[in-house]
Amino acid sequence: MCPDGSDPIERLVPGDSVPEPIADKPAELTGEISALPPEEASKVAAEIRAVAETRGVDADVAELVELQKTGPLPIARDDDDALSSDELRDAWPLLDLEERGDGLRVLPREDAEDFFISLSASDQAALLLHFRSGQRRQWMRLLEPDDVADVIQHAGEDHRDTLLGLLDAPTRKEVTALLAYAEDEAGGLMSTRYARLRPQMTADEAISYLRRQARDKIETIYYAYVLDPDHRLLGVVSFRDLFAADPRKIVAEVMETDVVRVTDEMDQETVSRIFAEHDLTVIPVVDKEGRMKGIVTVDDIVDVVQEEATEDIQKFGGMEALDLPYLQSSRREMFLKRGKWLALLLVGEMLTTIPLGFFEAQLHAVTVLALFLPLITSGGGNSGSQASTLIIRAMALGQIRTADWWLVLRRELLMGLALGLLLGSITAVRVMVWGAAGAYNEDAAGAHYVMVGVTVAVAVVGCVAWGTLSGSMLPFVLKKIGADPASASAPLVATIVDVSGIAIYLTVANVVLTGILL
Repeated sequence: MCPDGSDPIERLVPGDSVPEPIADKPAELTGEISALPPEEASKVAAEIRAVAETRGVDADVAELVELQKTGPLPIARDDDDALSSDELRDAWPLLDLEERGDGLRVLPREDAEDFFISLSASDQAALLLHFRSGQRRQWMRLLEPDDVADVIQHAGEDHRDTLLGLLDAPTRKEVTALLAYAEDEAGGLMSTRYARLRPQMTADEAISYLRRQARDKIETIYYAYVLDPDHRLLGVVSFRDLFAADPRKIVAEVMETDVVRVTDEMDQETVSRIFAEHDLTVIPVVDKEGRMKGIVTVDDIVDVVQEEATEDIQKFGGMEALDLPYLQSSRREMFLKRGKWLALLLVGEMLTTIPLGFFEAQLHAVTVLALFLPLITSGGGNSGSQASTLIIRAMALGQIRTADWWLVLRRELLMGLALGLLLGSITAVRVMVWGAAGAYNEDAAGAHYVMVGVTVAVAVVGCVAWGTLSGSMLPFVLKKIGADPASASAPLVATIVDVSGIAIYLTVANVVLTGILL
């Protein structure tokens, strides 16, 4: 109780109580989830163990997939040892929904619960939709509200009301509020179960109150957030500071008022960057008026960082990002997401015929020039890929802003020229050594191999400088028009430099060799 005799919970925020926890999970999962008949359970365990062990010796995945589709999996051993979570996890990517459900049913109850909680939201959603309605409730009760919201988002609008109906009223209210946010916003990541205090509490009262809140399954007890009657965030206090403080000291004197916070509509990538910049384990989420909405914890951000990095890497490889893990993606999805970009790049490569056709006469006159076309284009493409990789990553980490394009342009232009001189010198030496050895004597260029070497070297300098410039500027252009800078993939940069590099090379040859070989 507070000094004036009032209840600190009721005085925290009038009319607002600490959210009720999800109903306690039952002592054991009921019905078909809890167990299979002993003989069937033994068989399922052996089959899954066989897949797990076979994967462990680097077997061909395609063979395993075909094996598990066409007939019973081989029994790895005839002992009756219980299936372990590790064995099920190893086999998981190769199992269909029916087999995954059976796998959970043969695990010991606590292991099955822990395993289900550790799954991705997409896997959890697929399993819940696979189970009958009576079974779904037991598994849903294992999840925190923010995790339930993720599962429902992955399940889709068609199943939203059905899954929400499995929750108790307080939890359903929490989850519905979370579902109002987009999946990639801070509000979609946050948990509404956080420790809260009011500024007039003494340190002793605050510790007692936090002990009571801890029983209500709040997300983390390490930090408590101090709120005014309107739920506005005033400050934060750590449990350690409360223990160290004089028991009679009020929370307002102990709390830290300079609190790093994010808004509920902030993009998840920006949130992850703030986590990294400030080395945080938890961050409060507020609305535009500064009212506390929830917290985002580091375990949620780890998933975000992995998701964003995977998406960027796939885009940079020259394809659309996959919606599901590799082995769970359908052949159709894989074909569409990879085929679109490959077709676009192929059309781009077709443009190389334009400069080749324009300089056809020069290539006929000095056929040795054609020998160096791959060298010229690859040098420019490689330098462009390097530059785009550096810039895209720097943008993702917040090291470069759009306004920094001029600084990057000057820096990369000088770097491109320096790299071009390095590669051009190596190329010139190579051409001249081969020419002196008589490698080009059958061509008209044999007697003028020095000038051919100069031509190729100058073209390399130009192509590398242009490739570096293109690779560094393309992410800025894409970001300016609202596209993802990661789309400035290595294959796209290489395609652009291939077309322009051929034009640069043959233009240099036309200028340098006119009157000598042309």
